[in-house]
Amino acid sequence: MTSKGLGLRGRSLLALGMTCLLALIPTGLLGWQILENIREHFGVAFARNLTLLNREKILAPISRELALSQRLAESELTRQWLLDEDNPGKRALFFKEAESYRRDFRDHAYFAASRHSRYFYYNDPSKPYSEAPRYFLDPAVTANRWFYDTLRQKDAYNVNIDSDPKLGVTKVWMNVLVSNGQERIGVAGAGLDLSHFLRDFIRSSEAGVVPLIVNDQGAIQAHPDATMIAYNSGASGAKDDEKIFRLIQDPPGRNALISAMQAAQRDPQHEQSVWVKMAGKRQLLVMAYIPELKWHVITILDLRAAALIGLNWLLPIVGLLFILFAGLVLGFTYAVERLVLKPLRHLQRSAGAIAGGHYEVSLPAGHQDEIGELSHAFSVMADKVRTHTSELETRVNERTHALQEANSKMQLAHKKIADSIDYASLIQRAILSNNELVGASDAHHAVLWRPRDVVGGDFYVHRSDAKGWLFGVVDCAGHGVPGALMTMLAHAALDQAIDSYGISDPAAILAGTDQIIRTMSSSAPDKQALATSTDMGLAYVDPLQQTVTFAGAKISLYFSDGQDVQEIAGARRAVGDKRVGSYANTQIAMRPSLTFYMTSDGFLDQAQGELGYSFGNARFANLLQAHAPQPLHEQIRAFNAVLADCQTRHPQRDDITVLCFRYT
Repeated sequence: MTSKGLGLRGRSLLALGMTCLLALIPTGLLGWQILENIREHFGVAFARNLTLLNREKILAPISRELALSQRLAESELTRQWLLDEDNPGKRALFFKEAESYRRDFRDHAYFAASRHSRYFYYNDPSKPYSEAPRYFLDPAVTANRWFYDTLRQKDAYNVNIDSDPKLGVTKVWMNVLVSNGQERIGVAGAGLDLSHFLRDFIRSSEAGVVPLIVNDQGAIQAHPDATMIAYNSGASGAKDDEKIFRLIQDPPGRNALISAMQAAQRDPQHEQSVWVKMAGKRQLLVMAYIPELKWHVITILDLRAAALIGLNWLLPIVGLLFILFAGLVLGFTYAVERLVLKPLRHLQRSAGAIAGGHYEVSLPAGHQDEIGELSHAFSVMADKVRTHTSELETRVNERTHALQEANSKMQLAHKKIADSIDYASLIQRAILSNNELVGASDAHHAVLWRPRDVVGGDFYVHRSDAKGWLFGVVDCAGHGVPGALMTMLAHAALDQAIDSYGISDPAAILAGTDQIIRTMSSSAPDKQALATSTDMGLAYVDPLQQTVTFAGAKISLYFSDGQDVQEIAGARRAVGDKRVGSYANTQIAMRPSLTFYMTSDGFLDQAQGELGYSFGNARFANLLQAHAPQPLHEQIRAFNAVLADCQTRHPQRDDITVLCFRYT
């Protein structure tokens, strides 16, 4: 037994808890699904009953007003007066009959509008009785559009919502056409104040329940949010953003709503229901149709928000389950402690003594079970450990002494090798000391020199005479100590070739260096195994002629003005290669805006990125273009930063040398 992590008791309780949890999860999910189905069933029934109740509340008063309005509009006295509007006798008969209707209208108000004169007549309790027109229906006034839209419609009447948000008044106008045969001579009807009814209708006391009314085109007639109501849509129609369809967020839901509305219009006696996505939630939408008004009474129900089923009964059940679970855990804990943990603690103390080196300790008597078998196995193990420990201690002492001696010799050898490499680095730097040092720079040139190891196989060249300067980058085969030794050979051959041909003919210097290296290596005992190939690029700058003469052996010359980058490739064979190469000079006009670059393949082959691909020529060219206009020391700093970023993931593969120069 150990104090770290879970003991056997903890693991047993954890296993019991996980078992109970695995049993409770599917049971809980199943119970929750049943509860959701019950909630949905009661939610649908509640929404249907509420919708039918609201339909009857609306249908009764409005149907009566519409029927009276139709009788007034179809009256022969109304028709005769509108055909001869200036006749005093016909006018008096009409208003006498209209006054009799006025007593029956709920709001004791009626109106008539003439197509011929475009006068609007209106009487209600708030104004003195008058047979004179109240105002002229000017077609240029937007508020009068209902009259002309009604005259143009196909139906014999329309029910139009008109609301004044400032006064808090909402009226439903029954606009009934007055016709003389096929000729439409006017509109008559009444207005019903639904302000109190609609306020009661849209203010549901239930959370998650939204009642609303839309017409057969989907235009919203009543809604808890007054800004969403399509006023005057009964006569003039409604815009798309005033219709219920814009509230549905999923296209399948819009199509389902349209189908449900059409089904309700075909069968007004039965309500229709559809599930849609509104306000980011799945909600139930139940509708009932009123043919007389061409209205759909709709109830939107959010089952998650609506308190349809009380959950108070869940608390006692959860409490009972918790008590049962606690009793089960306590009983299980006692059984584990009595039957398993107590015998194991005796065995643990004996095993701990053996682990501390006390092999003479006596183990508890074994029971006739797995713990007894374990005690017997420990007794056998203790005897064997006692015997083997004595033998191993002797062998370990002997081996330890031998390893210490070997380690001392290895450390001494390692120190000698490290000292030799450091000394070789000093020698290499001393031989290449004529302005060929890392970080060397002046107003005309700068260099980045980074050996992979303490010593390396790269160096760069900077020579001058009375007329110009010679720059070069040399990459010898190998790196580390072998590469450093090759730099000595290449440096000596290059010096000899420059002494012979001068510094103004790079191609001749390359050819001469190649011949000298071959002569030096020809006397080697196994010259086939000696790798003498050396990449080399040389550029001679003539300030008076304003030219740069370049020749390369597998090293290119790049130059850029910051707008683009151009490359002059070196010859395909290196200096000292197995086959003799051919080298030629290329001359470039030198402009003050150009910066010239030569690099060994160490920069181009540096791994970068997550996949470790080589840096490559294309990225190198982009790097030159981005920094070409900057001062040379700033460019070297940028190259160092790029290498540092690459080497955060991947180590340096090869020696790296980058030389840049510019003459103004």
